[in-house]
Amino acid sequence: MSAAPAVPAAANTRATNTNPPATPTDRVADGTGLTAFAGVRHVPTPVNEPVKSYAPGSPERKALKERLASMSAERIEIPLVIGGKEIRTGDLGQAVMPHAHQHVLADFHKAKREHVTQAIDAAAKAHREWAAWSWEDRAAVFLRAAELLSMTRRSTLNAATMLGQSKTAFQAEIDSACELIDFWRFNVGFAQELYREQPLSPAGFWNTMDYRPLEGFVYAVTPFNFTAIGGNLPTAPALMGNTVIWKPAATAMMSAWYTLKILEEAGLPPGVINFLPGDPAMISEVALSHHDLAGVHFTGSTAVFNNMWKTIGGNMASYRSYPRIVGETGGKDFILAHASADPAALAVAIVRGGFEYQGQKCSAASRVYVPKSMAPLLL
Repeated sequence: MSAAPAVPAAANTRATNTNPPATPTDRVADGTGLTAFAGVRHVPTPVNEPVKSYAPGSPERKALKERLASMSAERIEIPLVIGGKEIRTGDLGQAVMPHAHQHVLADFHKAKREHVTQAIDAAAKAHREWAAWSWEDRAAVFLRAAELLSMTRRSTLNAATMLGQSKTAFQAEIDSACELIDFWRFNVGFAQELYREQPLSPAGFWNTMDYRPLEGFVYAVTPFNFTAIGGNLPTAPALMGNTVIWKPAATAMMSAWYTLKILEEAGLPPGVINFLPGDPAMISEVALSHHDLAGVHFTGSTAVFNNMWKTIGGNMASYRSYPRIVGETGGKDFILAHASADPAALAVAIVRGGFEYQGQKCSAASRVYVPKSMAPLLL
């Protein structure tokens, strides 16, 4: 926190947009004689991405079917990405269709121990410059990624989710398109709200709070069942100026790869998010024991998260600071029905809530509370 006299500044105006500038505007002169943005920027108000219907004859249905056909006919290679450089180790795993196990969609290279260390070093190297970007310039990267996904990359990421994670068109649309777009847009809005939280200032002083990124790297471990979570866990800390080691699930490798390509296309600098497929136990062992571990962002099983927390607790003496630990594990969702509910609609909601996507999500309904008077109509 710092205190300074409140002195009004002269005003200049300059247009901006959601595309990240070639050089962040608050650090280097742009030829106009200005070395900083002179104005209070407000990010676009986030709104939920509309869910497309994929009805017969619709353009989104046609585009999705074309991408499903073309991507089914491909067998791509997925490397590690460390400091913006693609690395091929030769130790390969396969990403297959869960509904057709013999159909290989991709061969992905697995990281070795030295690659985890290299990724941590790359994150440290990128940290200084990325943290120095104004938060609005960082936000512009993710807003642009949201626009790319909404406008031109939607069918690709939805098709990758359908082929690699066996989702229907609707389940993919509400996940890999709408929810991920919402994460990237609303996270920016929430970041703006956070940065606006500033201390009160007495007369003659201007107190300010500088929200600094963590000192070290964030380890993001993402699950198989939600492409959107795969895109959110590494990017949320990156938005706040952190650099990240991303360990995607082997069973969601294809959608994770295409998510990374969208971020690169949106202007994410090298080393901000380092992509490490491979053995989760080995990668976690190296990452969680490293001196510079600053945070963990996790979605997965309770047992794995408990073990990670225990490991971090046992290593506390070796860290430069207290790692922030954020984890989401299994949940118990429920349906509560009122006596006035339509029994037929309720029955459909129970089946869909419990068994869509085979019930493989923490939001799947596992308990139903209904009035006794309705029980005979449902059982």
